[in-house]
Amino acid sequence: MHVRPIDPATASVSVHVHMEDPESLCGKAQPTMVVKGHKGWSLLEVAMANGINIEHACGGVCACSTCHVYIEKGEDQISESTEAEEDRVEEAPGLQRNSRLSCQCMIKGDGPIHMRVPSWNRNAVKEDAH
Repeated sequence: MHVRPIDPATASVSVHVHMEDPESLCGKAQPTMVVKGHKGWSLLEVAMANGINIEHACGGVCACSTCHVYIEKGEDQISESTEAEEDRVEEAPGLQRNSRLSCQCMIKGDGPIHMRVPSWNRNAVKEDAH
């Protein structure tokens, strides 16, 4: 996946995204990380730009369900799901009403957005981001 080069610290217009329990995703022992993203970015892009390695086997093109997340708060701050996303997210284990594919959640509002990566979807032996 191509992640847009950004420096979240210098973003002129940013949106706060709360990522719950990303310890195994970024190697830091924090129950929640608050990171900055931009309108028009996907939650996967925001995570990757901030060193949070959410699995994304298809490269973020809505061809799998590996970037499955739960939107805990701020659903109205992201794009609505498309039929293609709904078809793919149904393949994910642990499906809930708030399940989304992070590659398809485009930020449209000012936030905040609270998301959680399911514990079963964490790769504890993940190599460096690629």
